[in-house]
Order: sequence, then C-alpha cells, then structure tokens
Amino acid sequence: MTRLEQIYAEKVAPELKKAFGYTSSMQIPRLSFISLNMGLGEASNNNKLIEEAVVELTAISGQKAVVTRARKSIAAFKLREGMPVGCRVTLRRDRMWDFLDKLINFALPRVRDFRGVPDRGFDGRGNFTLGVREHTIFPEINVDRVEHVKGMNVTIVTTARADKEGKMFLDLLGMPFKK
Repeated sequence: MTRLEQIYAEKVAPELKKAFGYTSSMQIPRLSFISLNMGLGEASNNNKLIEEAVVELTAISGQKAVVTRARKSIAAFKLREGMPVGCRVTLRRDRMWDFLDKLINFALPRVRDFRGVPDRGFDGRGNFTLGVREHTIFPEINVDRVEHVKGMNVTIVTTARADKEGKMFLDLLGMPFKK
C-alpha cells in the first residue's frame, strides 16, 4: 500500500463517509485512474519530437507511453490520417497513487509563482483535469537535456458522482486548490 493510499484509507474515506452520510463504504469516492496526455501539434513534421516526448512521459509516469495518431486528415493543419500528434499513458493501482503523491508533493510546488490549483477543471461528474505548462516540474526530467518544453494534461478520474464530492476528495488528499 502506497503512502497516499494509506492516507486515503485512514483519514480521507472516514471523513468523506461522515460528511456526505454514505451508508456503504462502496459509495465513498475513490480514484479510478489517472490519464496523462501530451499533445504535440508540430510533431507531425518532426519525428524526433515524438520520440523525445515518449521517453520523457515514460520517465514521469513510470509506464511506457503510447503514441497517439490523427484520426482524420485536416488540410488546414497539413495533417494526414495516421500521423503522430502526441502521446499518452493511463495509470492504475500503485503507479496511479505514486504519481498523484509525486504531483501533489513534489511537482506542483516547483511551479514558478505557484498560488494553488484552480478548481475550474472539474467536469460535472467529479473528475478533474489539470493543465501543466512545463513538464520540467517533475523531478525525473533533467532540465539541461530538454530541447523543447512541453505541456501536458493530467486527468484524475474518480468514482465521485458530483464535483462537490470530487473536490472534497482531492482536497483531503492534499491537492493545493486556490483558496
């Protein structure tokens, strides 16, 4: 059991059960998975950029990243069907808990002028998406070797049924929301 998972079991779950009046422990919100996505628009022209992004996303997540490809051709963007446009990875179980712990405690505090995470990223069903402008905030990335700074989306999918439940769940786990 990871450190953050233990905090969830001992502190967060009982508090959520009490706050929302759940009768069953299966109603308590929990993490389903975390999805990391890097969209690289200029990657269709530069294959090296995609390879670099896959290596870096694999280092950040601890799991091999998959190259995403264009589903449709778009002439205005000089994009053909099947061209690489980014990479993604889906984390579950221990890797998911470890990544969330690393994101909350190590990566987010390294953001310049960090004042908290805006809570606008909820989707109405308790899931939260966070945009990271620089992937260099993660400790696995050696800033000296990075040629192109890339952004990424981190989507935290929960079993919460509403944004209020999802926000309280992530807040109790330690997500630094803006006050």
